[in-house]
Amino acid sequence: MVFDSGLGGITVYRQLKKQLPRARYLYVADDAAFPYGAWEEADLTQRILTVVGKFVTEVSPDMVVVACNTASTIALEALRQSFDIPFVGTVPAIKVAAQRSESKVFAVLATPGTVKRDYTRVLVKNFAGDCHVVLVGADGLAAQAERKMAGQAVDLEAVKQMVAPCFVEHEGRRTDHIALACTHFPLLLEELGAFSPWSVSFIDPAPAIARQAVSIVQDEGLSLRGRLEGWMPHDILAFTGRANQVEPGLQDFLGQEGLGHYGFTYIRPQ
Repeated sequence: MVFDSGLGGITVYRQLKKQLPRARYLYVADDAAFPYGAWEEADLTQRILTVVGKFVTEVSPDMVVVACNTASTIALEALRQSFDIPFVGTVPAIKVAAQRSESKVFAVLATPGTVKRDYTRVLVKNFAGDCHVVLVGADGLAAQAERKMAGQAVDLEAVKQMVAPCFVEHEGRRTDHIALACTHFPLLLEELGAFSPWSVSFIDPAPAIARQAVSIVQDEGLSLRGRLEGWMPHDILAFTGRANQVEPGLQDFLGQEGLGHYGFTYIRPQ
């Protein structure tokens, strides 16, 4: 099972399909509560436990991949304590960026919620102490990615303004890597690259998340089919907010990703 606040986790689903192609997937998009950045931590933790718990109970997945930085930094430990199955989380790729950066100047492009978390700053302290790290909270960038998936026009000026703070010069050195700390953001790589004043490398967290999932599968001998095989012949995308319909533009995108089969379970945000 792959879980995200919206459809950004599609980037992780792609990598999981490549590395674990025989698995059966249920993708849960908590679109009724999107975006997560607007929630208070305690309320959001309870929301995530409620939604994930419903599907864990009904489907009994072998593993849950939390394809959302905000959900992982807030609720991953609570999920692990509540359910006796493996959980794979998503964290900002700060360690990777610090290892790859030659200039030792890099940016972390994230949602405002991820930027303000103490968890993120601890990662910077622990793994990038010798680097100049710029934390950039891009409010609304995930929503632009959702628009793109639905076949709608992306606000390019908004994207330009949100990525601009990532590019800094510090003591004669300048940004050479940008860690994309939201699974939505790799969906906008073309747009982000178009507004780069100089060449940088964007770090997509999805391949590393998938590799961690593969490691757990191998270590624990998981089948990754759970109870799904008898009643779910295809991967399914389950929404918590849409009213039994998916707009045509989004249908086309999801169909190309292998998620042309949908489920709708309204879970009211509290």
